[in-house]
Amino acid sequence: MKKSIQSSDKVAVPVIIGLSIAVPVIVLVLMLLPERYNIFGTDAITFPLFHGILNFLTAILLIIGFFFMKAGKYLEHRNTMITAFSLSVIFLVSYVLSKISNEPVPYGGEGVLRYIYFFILITHIVLSGIIVPLVLFTMYRGLSGQYDKHARVARWTFPIWLYVAVTGVLVFLFMMPYY
Repeated sequence: MKKSIQSSDKVAVPVIIGLSIAVPVIVLVLMLLPERYNIFGTDAITFPLFHGILNFLTAILLIIGFFFMKAGKYLEHRNTMITAFSLSVIFLVSYVLSKISNEPVPYGGEGVLRYIYFFILITHIVLSGIIVPLVLFTMYRGLSGQYDKHARVARWTFPIWLYVAVTGVLVFLFMMPYY
């Protein structure tokens, strides 16, 4: 078993590192596109609303999954976390499509709300980059039966992933009047 895990680590770890680098780079490049191609003909609010819903559902699933784990319901925990991961993948694909499709919308709030918004936005963006490898390693360690390693990385992954999901909803709510 140990040899099998070591050989799968030789494939999985470089793939996880590669994806962890590629995802933020792709998003950054798409944000800097000089021209947008609204391939779906969507309104400016369509993608952000969808993203807000996905983030909300992900946050709920993360909390449910946490309680399943605490209750020792590991099969339910696994299935809930796989569902949360799947929603996050759908979010990521949709987010990339939104960056291709729609011009960025500037935040129009003023005063103290502006500072709160930008604090939430900046921490959300920074932690979004950090969460990619954490989630991938956590999922890989859990699904490959490396439960000690899974638990060690999940202690960091869970609160950061939950923060990113919740702040994703908050960013949408702050921006909603400007779409």
